[in-house]
Amino acid sequence: MAKRDYYETLGISKGASEADIKKAFRLKAREHHPDKNAGSSKAEEEFKAVNEAYDVLKDSNKKAAYDQYGHAAFENGGFGNTGAGDFSSTFSDVFEDLFGDFMGGGASRRGSGSSSTRGSDLRYNMTISLEEAYRGKATNITVPTSTKCEQCSGTGGKDGTQPSSCPTCSGIGKVRAQQGFFTVERTCPTCSGRGQMNKNPCRFCSGSGTTQKNKNLSVNIPAGVETGTRIRLSGEGEAGMQNGPSGDLYIFTEVLEHSIFQRDGANLFCQIPVSMVSATLGGDIEAPTLDGGKTRVKVPSGIQSGKQLRLRGKGMPNIRGGSYGDLYIELHIETPVNLNETQKELLRDFEKSLEERDNNPKYSSFFSKVKSFWETNSN
Repeated sequence: MAKRDYYETLGISKGASEADIKKAFRLKAREHHPDKNAGSSKAEEEFKAVNEAYDVLKDSNKKAAYDQYGHAAFENGGFGNTGAGDFSSTFSDVFEDLFGDFMGGGASRRGSGSSSTRGSDLRYNMTISLEEAYRGKATNITVPTSTKCEQCSGTGGKDGTQPSSCPTCSGIGKVRAQQGFFTVERTCPTCSGRGQMNKNPCRFCSGSGTTQKNKNLSVNIPAGVETGTRIRLSGEGEAGMQNGPSGDLYIFTEVLEHSIFQRDGANLFCQIPVSMVSATLGGDIEAPTLDGGKTRVKVPSGIQSGKQLRLRGKGMPNIRGGSYGDLYIELHIETPVNLNETQKELLRDFEKSLEERDNNPKYSSFFSKVKSFWETNSN
């Protein structure tokens, strides 16, 4: 059975331009795509025929050979395989057109039919105190960014006129150049790959549809944020070119170190010095809390340096709400300094009154082990 003419398969004339060939291919491929014609063997065969025809006619060298010799140019290895050999590259053209909207906007990336592009995301670094991280913070920030041009309403055209197809790439966003047997595809230099351009660009934004200005925003920092917490403000990034969607603004928080409290996740730690007498006799001390208050903490008699006392619910709030961490009070027993002779004599008398085993059990235990160690190794 004789093969059908490639031009007839795509429904175009022999004098069709490159843009006309590609446009016809897209229409036919969409019409006969297997996903839109489930179970139809006829549609599947037609889809393969459309791809085979486009694979030849899109290539200037293959097209010239076909125009002169017809299908015979590709028989017996004359000009390479026209079917499955280049099917993947051929199919990628229509695949992005059919499914680009579901894969992140292929059409806008390649410039096919739309010059709109999404605006860039922005990052804003915010430094806050530990108290602000505890309470949360409402503040205003100023962000230098691009916004929609008010003069052209974001179209990029003078007096709000809409862009038209780029004459260089015919709206494709790419141009092809022949280098020997190879066809090189590049981004269109006229429209920068957008596929469209304004013949009369807006003089305020030079056709981009955006202008630079400072944007003032009200921001709510939730309680419980940590260094590195990222807060997303949807649509507050840079404006998209020629009425494209705006990007997002991401606020990254950095919580400063505190002079009293150290933080570990939702828990807080506070080191409090106590006198030797208070640690020995026990009693109550006042401990600070991050909310600006204070709480009384009972110190057991005979407590040792480094001992931690836990205060439930006095730590940082959970950023997701509903709970608080704990506050750990770490006691450090301070040895008296700058004693006068009278005070030193009193301490000597006090030390003589102590019974090593009962009053200093750790001291007694340690040096008992040391004595045994020396005796063992001296023999």
